[in-house]
Amino acid sequence: MTGTSRAVLVRISGRVQGVSFRVWTQREALRLGLRGWVRNERDGSVSALIAGEDDAVASMLEALWQGPRGADVRSVVPEPADATGVPAGFDITG
Repeated sequence: MTGTSRAVLVRISGRVQGVSFRVWTQREALRLGLRGWVRNERDGSVSALIAGEDDAVASMLEALWQGPRGADVRSVVPEPADATGVPAGFDITG
């Protein structure tokens, strides 16, 4: 671990709804010790706010390209985010 932390807002596109992507994301995030949330978007994508140790965030961004069985991820677009107000756990918010 690097000891530094960061937060990113990620938009995941492709076949990512209807394949348990949010539950899978929550499980992976908790396994990596990350905080944040994940939700479905109206356009068929999934958004996630991911915060934690730099190495864990990097691992999660890499894992998002795989997703759960049945997913077909076409893009993972992270943007730097403010970690203020990030939940203590990792929630499914929508």
